[in-house]
Amino acid sequence: MTELNEDYKVTTASQNYAAFSALNPFFDVIETGLAGLVDGDHFFDTLAQDVVFEFRYIFPGWPEIVNGRDQLMALFEGYGKGMILHGSGGLVVHKSTKPGVVILEYMVQGKTVAASAEYNNRFASIITIKDRKIVHWRDYMDSLAAMTALNAGK
Repeated sequence: MTELNEDYKVTTASQNYAAFSALNPFFDVIETGLAGLVDGDHFFDTLAQDVVFEFRYIFPGWPEIVNGRDQLMALFEGYGKGMILHGSGGLVVHKSTKPGVVILEYMVQGKTVAASAEYNNRFASIITIKDRKIVHWRDYMDSLAAMTALNAGK
């Protein structure tokens, strides 16, 4: 498995959530899906410091596991260089029989920065919450949709 290495550090810019504006539609749909279940004014505020993110798809240059809120922020800090989201929706919330586990289905829409290619993707995220913070996130997406959009015009 690929893990985010220690070279990813949170910069001063990442402390300002405006640095992540390319992801705002994602943040919005997640906030709606987890309303009343987590505490925090922003997506990153809802994460435990030691949160574990598992990306259950192989995508070149993207880690399969990220350990910790700071490393996730460092990873997402560069998102807007390749993709900018302009919408989200299709939210379906499933509450598991296992306490603290929620499954969200949703979609995001955007455009690639390099080619202005349309990007439409569907996700399923299995989220574990403890003490009103996200402690584990397992993410599934349509990898082909992302690869197709990012390779448009090549």
